[in-house]
Amino acid sequence: MNTSTQSTTRQGNWRHQLRPAWTPLNIAIMVISFMTGVFWWVGLFMIAYMIWGRDWGFDFSSWGNVEDSVNRMGDNLKSAFDGTAKSSRTGNAAFDDWRAAEIKRLEEERQKLEEARREFENYMAELRRARDREEFDRFQSQWNARKAGGAPSDTINR
Repeated sequence: MNTSTQSTTRQGNWRHQLRPAWTPLNIAIMVISFMTGVFWWVGLFMIAYMIWGRDWGFDFSSWGNVEDSVNRMGDNLKSAFDGTAKSSRTGNAAFDDWRAAEIKRLEEERQKLEEARREFENYMAELRRARDREEFDRFQSQWNARKAGGAPSDTINR
């Protein structure tokens, strides 16, 4: 028997058990971490890893090639938060094309709404400026009238 072949096979199986899935090794890590009470957060992490690890790009079964794993994980996390995940393709070209066109249309609508919001904010700022100018002019005329009349006035007419 070749022991180097056996150790490689066992190591491959052991690493394969760490993939983001409900494997016996992952379940054992989760259960033991909950049972210790001290490492309960590891159990929660394992649950999240087994459920969403593939979507997030985490795969501890490829620890041997750390640089590729980190790069792949970063790309997957970025695409997950950008909404451009590779898994969003369904395999149906017609549906994927329609979906891409709808997303583009919605993005254009969002940009139109954003532009309308900016224009409305500018409009409201101009209204506030005009109202402030009117109020200041009213104050200025009343102040000048009091100053010219010599009698102090306690009330300000609106």
